[in-house]
Amino acid sequence: MRPVPPRPGADTGRPPTGAHPRPGEHNFPPGHPANAAQFADQGQRLGDPIAGRQQPNPDAARQPNPEQGEWQPDRLGGEVRIPRQQPPGQSSMPPRPPEPEEPRLTLTPPAAAPDAEIIGLTTEMEAIGEHTQKRRRVDETLARFSKVHDELKAEEKARKSKFGKLNPWAAQDAELNEHLDELAQLPGEQTALVAPVDGEPGGTRLQEKKVRKQTQSAKVAKVFVGTMAAVVFLATGAGWGFKKATSDSIDHVRALDPNSASIQNAEGQRGDENFLLVGSDTREGAASEDGVGDANKVPGARSDTMMIAHIPADRSRVVIVSFPRDLEINRPDCERFDPKTSAYTGENVAGHKTAKMNTAYQMGGPLCVTKVVQGISGLKITRFIGIDFNGFKGMVDAVDGVNVCVEKPMFDTFLNKWIVKDAGKDVELKGDQALDFVRARHVRGDVTSDYGRIIRQQRFLSSLLRKAMSAQVLLDPGKLTGFASSFAEATFGDNINIDALLHLGQSMQGLDAGRVTFITVPTVGEANPRGNETLLKEPTDALFRAIINDQPLPGEKPAAPPPASGSPQALPQSAPLRQAQPVDPKTLKIQVLNGGNPTGGIAKRTGDALAGFGYTVVHTNPGPTVPKTVVRYGKGNEAAAQTLASSVPGALLEETPGAGTALILILGPDFKGKVVAPSGTVTQPEPEKLPANLSTVNGGDVSCA
Repeated sequence: MRPVPPRPGADTGRPPTGAHPRPGEHNFPPGHPANAAQFADQGQRLGDPIAGRQQPNPDAARQPNPEQGEWQPDRLGGEVRIPRQQPPGQSSMPPRPPEPEEPRLTLTPPAAAPDAEIIGLTTEMEAIGEHTQKRRRVDETLARFSKVHDELKAEEKARKSKFGKLNPWAAQDAELNEHLDELAQLPGEQTALVAPVDGEPGGTRLQEKKVRKQTQSAKVAKVFVGTMAAVVFLATGAGWGFKKATSDSIDHVRALDPNSASIQNAEGQRGDENFLLVGSDTREGAASEDGVGDANKVPGARSDTMMIAHIPADRSRVVIVSFPRDLEINRPDCERFDPKTSAYTGENVAGHKTAKMNTAYQMGGPLCVTKVVQGISGLKITRFIGIDFNGFKGMVDAVDGVNVCVEKPMFDTFLNKWIVKDAGKDVELKGDQALDFVRARHVRGDVTSDYGRIIRQQRFLSSLLRKAMSAQVLLDPGKLTGFASSFAEATFGDNINIDALLHLGQSMQGLDAGRVTFITVPTVGEANPRGNETLLKEPTDALFRAIINDQPLPGEKPAAPPPASGSPQALPQSAPLRQAQPVDPKTLKIQVLNGGNPTGGIAKRTGDALAGFGYTVVHTNPGPTVPKTVVRYGKGNEAAAQTLASSVPGALLEETPGAGTALILILGPDFKGKVVAPSGTVTQPEPEKLPANLSTVNGGDVSCA
């Protein structure tokens, strides 16, 4: 301990240790004759009070002086002998010579100690050893690392929260990972969660077995989570390098005609996606081992397969419509297309009123095919995808083949070989065999060459769809990457990029295969004198109107029912078809909100249109996301809500607590932009009458081809 200095000015009653006495002062024993002369020279010093010491009481009785040479008690409980005084002149001590006068000592407080590093002191502020200082420096470094880790963890949590809407399971996954980490940290040989204390029994066999099981489960779960992370890395486009390489592999070619006069009800198709899928039979770049021939034997390029994949704005289903390659069409004038360079030459190719469907691609390339398909369907083609033979084979081989049910053996007279010799319910098709299966047009027993092939193509694609959506592919990053790479390397198109496809795929996440329907356009069923398939115009027009209006189709699996009433995610009920007393729209004030409709400015345009029917539109703004267009109203305001719903075909009604007299129209992804004059009836789209013999294949169908 460091000595505590006296307060400044305090008199300790004795000279400081190691200091000389004051001038004229000597340390004589009590009672020495020299003390009297010493005190007399100091005048009043003897009577001065000494700080911190009790002074004698002058009123107290005077005690007799002790006899010299006797023992007397002192104030500390001990005894002290009173020395005998020597007569004057008989002192036993010789007188000291006079000492030179020295300056008077002044007691001053000690100087403040220099600041010391906290790391170099103990809790008592004493200096510590170098080893302890080094240990504390290490502790400080670890503390800084811990702080940085906590900051990074907080940033990661904020990032996950930001994207919570896209990944609603993120919170549960994070909690699961933390639990799995805790379990996985247990050593594989550990038999108890805590080491037993001396004298206490260790873990029982049951406890040891439970811990081992938890450890093994944790390891398996960690492998599964890691695999799923790799899938998410690919499927959500997080692998930037993978996306870039795949996008760069797609050849871009002009194919869209968005301003065509053939497009029907363009406003009603807002938000829909219509992919035109073309399988080209070009042999350009094909090697002999590919087994598809070469450009010398089969020059040029034709559209061997043509399909439209329709995805409505609410992403609730997929409808794929096939066109026979020998369908007779009125081919318009087109610009010539060179398949070798994938470029247009600038030369005009005259139209033909009775041409085969596949000649549109042969003469005018992708853009000519788009014009023909839009003329037949009235759909607005938003994306074009072309793929050649090599790409198809690569995708099939990437998923390690596809199993298809084949009802009877298949022998193609043109190819002069067996395609499937041993028929069965679970025939595995790979590579060249799979390609022959979907290309064969001269199979013994087929009624017509095109229809037999189209049915086989649809069933094969259904099986490929189920395989691609299965755990065998989704949980295998190699297969998933190979499938996407094969698709990209042999693909060309317009308005196609990996980001757009991933976004579309995410919006359709969880779609049941039963909600995918393959349909063939209605035809006479027999070849005409020119050897072409003849289109049935009225049934075809009805089919595509039903598709545009999202009408249920034959063979389509119904949509999943909404959650039970009262559930937080319960959908509003359909509006009653009739109301007793229509309300004058001029007395109604309404709000129009965009609840997730992809069309920009749709709320403003709809509000303006409703104002034309007499409604007072208070404001138009973005609103909460809803799955379907809905009119929300307060209790007792049903008649007014029904009037507004009658102006918006297909709108649902939802009573909302606290809405009062407010009428809120929220436009969902299904809204096509059409409003009508109010009436006493809440209108519903009139269902189209489709032909009874419409050829359909459901994506969930596993029946034989």
